[in-house]
Amino acid sequence: MREQKAIEDQLRRKEAEIVALEGKIKEAKVYAKALRDVLKIVSRNEPEDAAETKLRKGSLVDQTRELILERGEPVHLDEILRAMGRDVTRDAKASLNSSLAAYVRNSEIFVRTAPATYGLIELSHTEEEEEEVLPPAGFGKSSGGWGAPAPARSGDFADNSDDDIPF
Repeated sequence: MREQKAIEDQLRRKEAEIVALEGKIKEAKVYAKALRDVLKIVSRNEPEDAAETKLRKGSLVDQTRELILERGEPVHLDEILRAMGRDVTRDAKASLNSSLAAYVRNSEIFVRTAPATYGLIELSHTEEEEEEVLPPAGFGKSSGGWGAPAPARSGDFADNSDDDIPF
């Protein structure tokens, strides 16, 4: 009987130890998952080499980035195409402009500094500012010219009723 009690005590201690170890394993898994999440965030926010990872090496957009980096200033689409040895055609300009504009819309890598001219965010090129277009002075005010209401004449009808018109 005494041996049975000793074995049961030993079994309870071992089961308690297992529960404690399972708790430690669970905590370690949670900690490892948190480290993976932090690693993902850090790798997303790294400014270095971010452009290189988003652009396929050797692509037209990557070549454009390299050209702008080399020149150190924003470059017009025509100059980009000429520098790459491509024909400056309407289709080539539209294709490259569309590709670069997608990055500009997402505020990634490129910035539009003037119409059809692109720079790099990493070189701190600034975006073009749209001028506020205002109407001419006096716009919308009656000047007595064309479109102004005619002055009242003495022979005009006072009643502008259309009740007598048959249609």
